[in-house]
Amino acid sequence: MTNFISVQLKKASEVDLAKPLCKFIQQSYPGGDAQAEHCRAAEELSKLRKSALGRPLDKHESALETLLRYYDQLCSIEPKFPFSENQVCVTFTWKDAFDKGSLFGGSAKLALASLGYEKTCVLFNCGALASQIAAEQNLDNDEGLKAAAKHYQFASGAFQHIKDTVLSALNREPTVDISPDTVGTLSLIMLAQAQEVFFLKATRDKMKDGIIAKLANQAADYYGDAYKQCQYKDTLPKEVFPVLAAKHCIMQANAEYHQSILAKQQKKFGEEIGRLQHAADLVKTVASRYDEYINVKDLVDKINRALTAAKKDNDFIYHDRVPDLKDLESIGKASLVKSTPVVVPLSQKFTDLFEKMVPLQVQQSVSVYNQRKADLVNRSIAQMREATNLANGVLASLNLPAAIEDVSGDTVPQSILNKSKSVIEQGGVQTIDQLIKDLPELLQRNKEILDESLRLLDEEESTDNDLRTKFKERWQRTPSSDLYKPLRTEGANYHNLLNKAVQADGQVKERYQSHRDTIALLCKSESELNAAIPSANPAKTLQGSEVVNVLKTLLANLDEVKKEREQLENDLKSVNFDMTSKFLTALAQDGAINEEAISVTELDRIYGSYTQKVQESLKKQEELLKDIQNAHQDFSKMKQSNNESNLREEVLKNLAVANDNFVELLSNLKEGTKFYNELTEILLKFQNKCSDIVFARKTERDELLKDLQQSIAREPSAPSIPLPTYQTTTAGGSKPAASSTPTPAPRTMVGTKPQPPARPPPPVISAASSPSSASAPSGTPVAPAAVPAPASGASAPAASTAPSQAQGPPYPTYPGYPGYCQMPMPMGYNPYMYGQYNLPYAPSPVYPNPGQAPYPPPQQPGYPFPQQPYYPQQ
Repeated sequence: MTNFISVQLKKASEVDLAKPLCKFIQQSYPGGDAQAEHCRAAEELSKLRKSALGRPLDKHESALETLLRYYDQLCSIEPKFPFSENQVCVTFTWKDAFDKGSLFGGSAKLALASLGYEKTCVLFNCGALASQIAAEQNLDNDEGLKAAAKHYQFASGAFQHIKDTVLSALNREPTVDISPDTVGTLSLIMLAQAQEVFFLKATRDKMKDGIIAKLANQAADYYGDAYKQCQYKDTLPKEVFPVLAAKHCIMQANAEYHQSILAKQQKKFGEEIGRLQHAADLVKTVASRYDEYINVKDLVDKINRALTAAKKDNDFIYHDRVPDLKDLESIGKASLVKSTPVVVPLSQKFTDLFEKMVPLQVQQSVSVYNQRKADLVNRSIAQMREATNLANGVLASLNLPAAIEDVSGDTVPQSILNKSKSVIEQGGVQTIDQLIKDLPELLQRNKEILDESLRLLDEEESTDNDLRTKFKERWQRTPSSDLYKPLRTEGANYHNLLNKAVQADGQVKERYQSHRDTIALLCKSESELNAAIPSANPAKTLQGSEVVNVLKTLLANLDEVKKEREQLENDLKSVNFDMTSKFLTALAQDGAINEEAISVTELDRIYGSYTQKVQESLKKQEELLKDIQNAHQDFSKMKQSNNESNLREEVLKNLAVANDNFVELLSNLKEGTKFYNELTEILLKFQNKCSDIVFARKTERDELLKDLQQSIAREPSAPSIPLPTYQTTTAGGSKPAASSTPTPAPRTMVGTKPQPPARPPPPVISAASSPSSASAPSGTPVAPAAVPAPASGASAPAASTAPSQAQGPPYPTYPGYPGYCQMPMPMGYNPYMYGQYNLPYAPSPVYPNPGQAPYPPPQQPGYPFPQQPYYPQQ
């Protein structure tokens, strides 16, 4: 009687998880021990999948443990890797567990680039394997009963979890086996079987009959609900439906049987008989309808013995009235089972392979925080650099400090010599020329990488559009145009970056051309510089005056501000604070991360003092520049004004400006070179991302094309062809009406013996034959004169009927013509193979091998009649 239902496992296609995961790790994490460790974990995960899904699993706890560990790993990596069609793209392919395939091969399967789909299918296999393990338990001992109940309840919980989550996990229609209806029914079946196990244990432990009856009644209720759910569905294997129906009756019968014992104990002998009669009717139904699936002979005998004894006692002793079935009190229900909820980790031996890798939400929060941090630091540095450039520009316009250093009027001021030396040490115009020359090559390299990446997307999208146009609604996958939107947006951003970089390069080149001569002058030796600068006779009385001393002090203070600013810039760049722990704590406490609030608070705490120092530096410089300009005005009034002095001062100003321009141009060009090199790495990652998704789409496309080909092969190649008119008859058996078209020449009839007929006499048609032929009833076979015995299986025509056409061998006339008689066809007959009517005699069917169709032998020479042409029916 204990015939339990177990669920088949789904089959998965092989997938290499290590390669795409390692690619993502290498792109997202800096090199070193952490990256190597994560890659090793990815390889271990791929091995675990092969162990869990790549081989047949034994119906044992260890096999289930492997499946559970793999499911736990999937749950642990889900928040850490962005599995999707346009990021970490891994296509998982699973077959329908209940689909048997078709004559042409293939079976229902679904391929999705979704980790949720993989989790759903793995959990299905966990439930299925648990049901198989439970079905293998020895229910004659307590250990087997406990193990079976535990596994059935776990299987029920697994299927229930799939029912609740499958639609959100897939975002599309699942295969039948994991559809909510199917897994909901499976969950109820597993729960019913777990309840039945508790009933068996209660029976084994000889608990009170009232309790046993309630347990059995609850099991019957579960089986009845499962029976109703799959009554009008054909998704589950065909043997499930009768087993559920039988189990429903059996559990009801057991409930009635044990309740009858309770009634006997309460001296309700009529109720005892009524319940036993109902139980007997139930098991009789099972024995008559479902005996092929469940043997209930022992239960039938037990109930019948109890019923016979109860009737005998009641007839001779108690004479209690037997109530109707509808008048019996309902048996209560007692449920001792419930679906085991799916709480990760499911495995007791689970260890997170990616324990040191932070969740993706934390990664994203850290990335946004780093962007906020970079914006803040860059903004502060930009403010300081702009202030420094402003100060340099103001000093250059005032010819400071060269003006107060120019004592003799015919030597190069020390500040100019220092600037010249600095420019020469940094390579001068040669360095600038080389950097400008390298920019187009770097730009071109980046453009080629970006263009190649977009070309890959364009080609795949074009192929996808062509196939979508060809197969129309059959081509059921995400359109490439929709899937590539994020990548195309990213590519457009890179394209805009390159365009802006080209504009910036043009501005740098233009600026360099306007200052190249002055910068080149700074690169010359001291003697050449001295010769290039006009001489003058400055007022020596100004040297050592109060105004000059004030200017020197102010310039020194400004230099100190610049040095402090350089140190402050280095401090801002060197500050590093890992926000991972902060975000992990927030995620653990709240289940979500308010990145903006956390980041703003931490940035203010870490960089608040630095930003305050930046503002103080800017304010101090503003005050110093104001004082320098006022002091310079006094200095200019005291200077002797002459043309030579003005010309010399102008050249010195230009040299100071040239130095500032050189420093800024060199910085811009180095930053541009760094930008292009860094962009190359980013674009290479973008290219890899594009090539990966294109490869994944190609694999998916090939798989879908293969499935479509198999689907098309299983379909009929043409619509059903109506039978020819000569094979159609009316309900009364009459043949089609005679046609006025001339009767074609007779053809040979396939008979039973390959013997050519004797040469017939010349046809003689009398005038009197026409009325006789015309008077024959429509559809009546007309036999020629002197016809040999018909072939076996054919009815002999009436001998008295006059022939309707030229006499000869027993050839049937063509359908649609007078006198046509539909003859029985031999095995293997094909009404469309007209060539068989051209045989000189009727061949016997020859079967050289079992199942091989007959074929006609070659035409024998010497047959007296020529081959007759075929006349198509009009």
